[in-house]
Amino acid sequence: MKANSDGDVVLHAITNAISGITCVNILGKIADEMCNIKGIKNSEEYVKEALKYLKEEIIHISISIECKTPKISPKIEEMRKNIARILNINENCVGITATTGEELTEFGKGNGISVFACITVN
Repeated sequence: MKANSDGDVVLHAITNAISGITCVNILGKIADEMCNIKGIKNSEEYVKEALKYLKEEIIHISISIECKTPKISPKIEEMRKNIARILNINENCVGITATTGEELTEFGKGNGISVFACITVN
């Protein structure tokens, strides 16, 4: 997939899940400032910025991805390791599921990617 940092839909969904807990909208004015003023284009930095506002401990994250391409299943273990590293949690606390939606939705037909992330904190 060819895209700017918006193409990293998984890290954006994680950032939004954290923002939902902290009520600090990172993907908006803060990310725009990080990108435009500081030149930051790596979505991992948006997650790290969101984590600065999180007072609780993340104990689990569940990520659901719907797309036709790229094929997610072969990458799930690598993704789990990287997400665990970024969030500073155990890899066993990162759940990732992927579906094509049987090509019944626009995402399943290959017209983009949909990602939802749900975080449990303590």
